Amino acid sequence: TYKGLYHVINGLISPLDDVNPEDIGLDKLLDRIKNKKIKEVILAFKPSVEGEITALYIKKILEGLDVIVSRLASGVPIGADMEYIDTLTLERALEDRKEIV
Repeated sequence: TYKGLYHVINGLISPLDDVNPEDIGLDKLLDRIKNKKIKEVILAFKPSVEGEITALYIKKILEGLDVIVSRLASGVPIGADMEYIDTLTLERALEDRKEIV
């Protein structure tokens, strides 16, 4: 279903746990996007407050780079860890992804 590149960051932004944007390796993601001329970034985070904060932060730092930022659509249950999502659920979520606006 998906024939692109993957990039794994080092966790989610969590101010309550003292995890800041510079702690999760977003600089490497930004460099990769610029150097490989990436056209779309699909975010696949745990649906949580930390996942939402991280998604919005990434959307903000990518503004002006002519890259679409989207996230997985429904199909991934609230509170689920991405490690435990079955392939069919993940496939449907990828197919129904929506741009973050």
